[in-house]
Amino acid sequence: MSKRKRLDLSGDLIFDSESGLMCPACQQPRDACVCEQRQRAAADECVAPGDGVVRVSRETQGRKGKVVSVVRGLPLKPSQLKALAKQLKARCASGGTLVDGAIEIQGDHRDTLVAELEKLGHTVKRAGG
Repeated sequence: MSKRKRLDLSGDLIFDSESGLMCPACQQPRDACVCEQRQRAAADECVAPGDGVVRVSRETQGRKGKVVSVVRGLPLKPSQLKALAKQLKARCASGGTLVDGAIEIQGDHRDTLVAELEKLGHTVKRAGG
């Protein structure tokens, strides 16, 4: 079988029949790429800047009238934020998600969230109405 290679418009190798997909930055096979590993590690270490105050608000806009409690301003790494979201969802006995560094919990659980976050040592402020 002949060896096949595919190049992009700039002449960089993007596919090799022996190795598979190649990393465009380091020209290594995707499995052995160190660029992506460094990017993932750097993204995991990134902490969102803020003023040190965690804000808990209630939103309905864009959700067909459904109420969502939103927690913003947590100075945590993405992995820590995900773990905290899981803990808060369990505490509120409700579903939720993590969107752009903000934790969204289904339903109006602002009082519960404020109490839980203060217990964890955060400076918390109720935002909005």
